[in-house]
Amino acid sequence: MTIVCARSPGAGKTVRRRKRYDRIRAKSIRCIDIRIARGMVRAVNKSEQLQIRISAEDKARIRERAAEAGMDVSKWVLHQVLPPVEEEFRAKCEELAASPDGRSYAFAELHDLLAKLSGSELERAVRHAPGVPLPPFEANYLAATIEYAAASKGVPPPRWTSAVSPLREPWFASSLASLRLYLLTRSPPPFRRRNLFVDSSVGQRV
Repeated sequence: MTIVCARSPGAGKTVRRRKRYDRIRAKSIRCIDIRIARGMVRAVNKSEQLQIRISAEDKARIRERAAEAGMDVSKWVLHQVLPPVEEEFRAKCEELAASPDGRSYAFAELHDLLAKLSGSELERAVRHAPGVPLPPFEANYLAATIEYAAASKGVPPPRWTSAVSPLREPWFASSLASLRLYLLTRSPPPFRRRNLFVDSSVGQRV
């Protein structure tokens, strides 16, 4: 005996409609997901931007200065806010903090950097304190070097160097007792104020 299941005439249309509805719904969900994803990308990009309000005259002057320097506006502004000499100085300080055993080499590189700068370049390079903690000796030697370089180039030292407390005990560049009197009298003032007694300065590499 064979049983035949009859299907109503509208059943096929109902199935086709449901399939069509499912396709449209799936497509709309994908569109929503894409919009959300794109919105998130736009939000991330916007959060990485820095917006400032300036007058039309200032904007024109900035564009003019950028053009004179052969840069686009964004690059020129970044160059002014974070000049290469400041980044180089910060990198040298990070090397000093990372390798205390190699401080002689690190200070020699810092010396060479400061010696080649003009007065205005020096001010820009060292206007902010190093972003890394330094031991008392390294902090004082760095501060003294910068203060001496500033005095020799006729510019004021940065304010942050005055916040570095001098060493409690004197430090001599030589362990020979016979040279201590010489070092006491020949050490540059910025070093002497910090209990550092050396016979070198900017322009005279150790």
